[in-house]
Amino acid sequence: MVAEPPVGVDLRVPNAARIYDCLLGGKDNYAVDRAVVEQLLAVVPEARTAARENHAFVRRAVRHLARTGIRQYIDVGTKLPAAGNVHETAAEVVADPRVVFADGDPVVLAHARALLTNVRRAAVVAVGTERPDAVLDDPRVQELLDLREPVAVVLDRLLGFIEDDDVASGAVRRLHERLAPGSHLVVTHITQDPEPEAQGDVTRVFQPMARRFRGRSRDGVAALFGDFELLEPGLTYTPLWRPDPGGEPVAHPERTFTVAAVAVRR
Repeated sequence: MVAEPPVGVDLRVPNAARIYDCLLGGKDNYAVDRAVVEQLLAVVPEARTAARENHAFVRRAVRHLARTGIRQYIDVGTKLPAAGNVHETAAEVVADPRVVFADGDPVVLAHARALLTNVRRAAVVAVGTERPDAVLDDPRVQELLDLREPVAVVLDRLLGFIEDDDVASGAVRRLHERLAPGSHLVVTHITQDPEPEAQGDVTRVFQPMARRFRGRSRDGVAALFGDFELLEPGLTYTPLWRPDPGGEPVAHPERTFTVAAVAVRR
């Protein structure tokens, strides 16, 4: 368990990043988070599998982009350090990738700064949930990255924390306008499509959280990409996006309740 919480962290309020950490089997979570996980598993028994498949998708996507020559990454979203983070995954393929971790959550930022203390060519910056594109304005980002060259932006479950469709699509549109051609988006998003009737139960489980998230239909998620062009196989459930050869197939990929895609800015 975490021995000392970061300053300003209210341990009475469950936190999305710590809940995800708990689902992945991590130790950076508290009793209030584990209580939410127990309730979530009662509603969605596949929640742990969903978290693992989400993490595995991001790793596959980053490896794919690194193999195509992408050396710059911005990871925007609610997560805590876990084995196989973006900078570690990219470094498996390219030497000295440049990586920015951005979030508005003090828990995430504190852990990310600790993780990256001795990591070259990395930065941690704060950015509001509803303006992930604003990360491009941060002087540390402009100093570390060459925004005239392609950048991969990872929005891991981030768009689900923007409830308004116009605000979410506006953030993606501004990223498209400002990123160089050849840049990519890596997106995961919760969807209620496999079991719409469970949406109310899931919403109640997460009610105590300070931040709300919204599950969207697959069509609703697809509409957020705007002028970005989806790579094959398009928007699909996380286990189905270019699975590793010889990997153990997931019996019911739709039960991950998470769709994912990689898209390019032409």
